[in-house]
Amino acid sequence: MGVGKTTVGNRLAQLIGFEFLDTDHELERRTGVTIAHIFELEGEGGFRSRETRLIEEVAKYHNYVVATGGGTVLYDSNRKTIRESGKVMYLTASVEFLWDRVRHSTNRPLLNTEDPYATLKELYRQRDPTYRDVADHVIEISPNSEMTANRIAECLNIQASQ
Repeated sequence: MGVGKTTVGNRLAQLIGFEFLDTDHELERRTGVTIAHIFELEGEGGFRSRETRLIEEVAKYHNYVVATGGGTVLYDSNRKTIRESGKVMYLTASVEFLWDRVRHSTNRPLLNTEDPYATLKELYRQRDPTYRDVADHVIEISPNSEMTANRIAECLNIQASQ
């Protein structure tokens, strides 16, 4: 959450000549409502069900860079689908850095708690081992998205198309 998956993913797709898809944005486009609204109406379970169906569909696409939501890989079926469909990059940063980026956001349903910083810290603690387990490469994000996208392209041994 807040690491820049969408920005970096968009830039990477441009660099290597692929299409880009952000699963959260795609769910919002398809439903016509925000992720926060889906959470409000259907709870996390309803959202995760929609997310899993989309992951299964997107896994069949070719030449795509896909940014998934932070909770996607918490489910065994999603991890299996993602691993089988391509290379997995885990973009990481310190909790403090992430907090600086998300603390004023109003569209982070999981942070709608009494102590959002503590929640973010706990989510990071819980999720980091799973992210590392599913990842082919762990990428500490760079000061800008261009640098991070270039590092990912290098990891993938893909030459920029532009």
